Amino acid sequence: MQEILYRSTRSQAAPIRASEAILKGLSEDGGLFVPTQIPKLDKSPAELAGMNYRQVAYEIMKLYLTDFTEEELKSCIDKAYDDKFDTGLIAPLKKAGGAWYLELFHGATIAFKDMALSILPHLMITSAKKNNVKNEIVILTATSGDTGKAALAGFAQVEGTRIIVFYPKGGVSAVQERQMVTQKGSNTHVIGIHGNFDDAQTGVKNIFGDRKLAKQMDEKGFQFSSANSINIGRLVPQIVYYVYAYASLLADGSIKDGEKINVCVPTGNFGNILAAYYAKLMGLPIDRLICASNQNKVLYDFFDTGIYDRNRDFILTSSPSMDILISSNLERLIFKVARGEQKCAALMQALSKDGKYEITDEMKKDLSDFWGGTADEAACFARIRDLYEKEGYIIDTHTAVASAVYDDYVRRTHDETKTVIASTASPYKFSRSVMTAIDEKYADGEDFALIEELSRLSGVAIPPAIEEIRTAPVVHKTECDTDGMKQAVCNWLGI
Repeated sequence: MQEILYRSTRSQAAPIRASEAILKGLSEDGGLFVPTQIPKLDKSPAELAGMNYRQVAYEIMKLYLTDFTEEELKSCIDKAYDDKFDTGLIAPLKKAGGAWYLELFHGATIAFKDMALSILPHLMITSAKKNNVKNEIVILTATSGDTGKAALAGFAQVEGTRIIVFYPKGGVSAVQERQMVTQKGSNTHVIGIHGNFDDAQTGVKNIFGDRKLAKQMDEKGFQFSSANSINIGRLVPQIVYYVYAYASLLADGSIKDGEKINVCVPTGNFGNILAAYYAKLMGLPIDRLICASNQNKVLYDFFDTGIYDRNRDFILTSSPSMDILISSNLERLIFKVARGEQKCAALMQALSKDGKYEITDEMKKDLSDFWGGTADEAACFARIRDLYEKEGYIIDTHTAVASAVYDDYVRRTHDETKTVIASTASPYKFSRSVMTAIDEKYADGEDFALIEELSRLSGVAIPPAIEEIRTAPVVHKTECDTDGMKQAVCNWLGI
């Protein structure tokens, strides 16, 4: 099997092994790690169709994480995809409204981030051992709602690690916040910042790039790493569920071997849809990648015009995990279409300096695999209500953005290709918005009363992730301004 190394999107620094890239999280030059080449599937869809989720995960991840032994990788996979998930299928498909919904929310924190963050701690600890790391690893993460809790749950009480999560105070759902601030574990720390997700993400990147702090950390026996989707150890596991979805459709006769499908993904930071794109580059028969944005439609405008411009009002919506104006993972796509690090670095510098950049017409042609769409709050709520009334199927607000965009795509293009929609969170995580969409009489209801009603309407039991936070005490109460993030980290670590 060919060795896959990882290089930065911004310089010609020597490529490194997968385990080193997982430990670093971000390159020293501020770039993201990308594989030196995209490996091709070495098992046919027909072969994959006979496998369970863990087996598919191994077949995909072994192609990217080539410095992991079979025993190491299978151990990580077995520890990750176990009874933390409420279904043995791990990522089941449900057909509704003319599409297949890939339910990625059956893990411990009922959001798609569990799919990668269940395995990342095991990949990281294994990577540390492989590289003789003696320092304690400090996971530093910014979250728009879901990554935070999933990362906290994954790393809580994992020996040799600590985790600090920053989230926008007032910018996540009530359930999302409560999930984070009630997190147990002496190695966990949660901080609400007075700003939005982009502020949190920028602050974390600045801390990563602080060489003086890195030296101080090393002297104290610490080193930073990331659990955000910028870490290649999060991106690779996300590729798996698109391959598994195709294999599942083939196994149940919904598609024929080799038949192309479309994939529609609700998108904020661009990691989830990038994983689908990597799956396509590996040879999975995917045709169109439908990129669904909410009213913070910076990605929609980019695919429409070739101009990425974050200089706009930040809108708080009912799909807060997509309330993002700086889509970090887009850099990996830009690196590919720019055909190298020099142009990519220049564009990222322009984004940092001016808040925008424009790609060439030639680069734009290379984005033909993607179709950008956007859905506002009204369209999102209408889609939740329509799907419930017609199918009895209830989706969350983020999935509703994708579903509404998919309907718009079909109307505009008349493309009837079978489509998988990434269903990224349980409706229980956003019960107030979901219930209000179904009927406005629920708008003023109490959060946990609405959860009871949602269970009655959907016929789906309340997930343990929701039950356990009802009476859990608040453990984390720290808040800070955006310019105080570094000091907050130092205070907790005792630096």
